[in-house]
Amino acid sequence: MIVVVLDACVLYPPALRDLFMWLAAAIAYQPRWTEDIHAEWIRNVLKNKPGVTPAQLERTRLLMDRVSEDCLVTGYEKHIPTLTLPGPDDRHVLAAAIEAKSSVIVTFNLSDFPASVLRQFGVRAMHPDKYLTALLEDVPDLFLMGLKDHRASLRNPPKAVEEYLETLRINGLNRLAERLENHRSSI
Repeated sequence: MIVVVLDACVLYPPALRDLFMWLAAAIAYQPRWTEDIHAEWIRNVLKNKPGVTPAQLERTRLLMDRVSEDCLVTGYEKHIPTLTLPGPDDRHVLAAAIEAKSSVIVTFNLSDFPASVLRQFGVRAMHPDKYLTALLEDVPDLFLMGLKDHRASLRNPPKAVEEYLETLRINGLNRLAERLENHRSSI
């Protein structure tokens, strides 16, 4: 099973964060993040969503940290000074991938993680849409189980299949939503 570091930008949108957690619970992949990644997505949610409280996000963080064994990467800080990326603030994400022996960083910010730099560490950056579409192809039964459980968890309000697929599209997962059209009965 592939080990994947999720960047803060992927954990920021609640629909995407929840989808990744339900797929982890279905054991479709092994997610990883750090306290720094948590701090970044939480800080941005609090800044941009005034109705969300720190207590709500702390509860979410604690639940996330229980979704998968070893999901919280520690000891990565030692790699940071040796790394060079276009934005120095992104080095902690690559450092986490190195420490976790992850081959993939899932991020919307692909330009922040140049292939020429990541290649030397056996890591590649993937857009969430590309990664999730590949995951659907690699482990379709586990993926669809996690997806179905995710949709079933949505009760306020519940979402019909078409509404769920539209939520994926709104969150930048167009290719995945298109592929899932063939699996409507399994969602």
